Amino acid sequence: MLQNRSVLNFSALSDRTRQRIVEMLAKRDLSSGEIADSFEISAPAVSQHLNVLKQAGIVRVSVEAQRRIYHLEPAGLSELEHWLHKIKQFWSGRLDVLENQLRNDDANPRRNKNDPKTRKNL
Repeated sequence: MLQNRSVLNFSALSDRTRQRIVEMLAKRDLSSGEIADSFEISAPAVSQHLNVLKQAGIVRVSVEAQRRIYHLEPAGLSELEHWLHKIKQFWSGRLDVLENQLRNDDANPRRNKNDPKTRKNL
């Protein structure tokens, strides 16, 4: 089951605007004004997006004089990465079992008693 923080991370990253903000912050730290200037939405709307990312632990903010500087918070993304790794391991194991079963089926084809081609060989 998803931990509460992982749910917040997924939810926060489900929005394309927030995805773009994270991509921008992956390149360098930015002020809220610099982030807002990159979008065609209001500054308060950008501020709401930043707050969602902050609540999810994906970004952190520092204050320099009158400016709020946003930074990517690697720990927030690490939690999500850790959860995704567990899911990947689960499916990888399942897919390996399926692959082995399919290979065994190919190596040992079963005869169909109703197939006229194989009936005469039975």
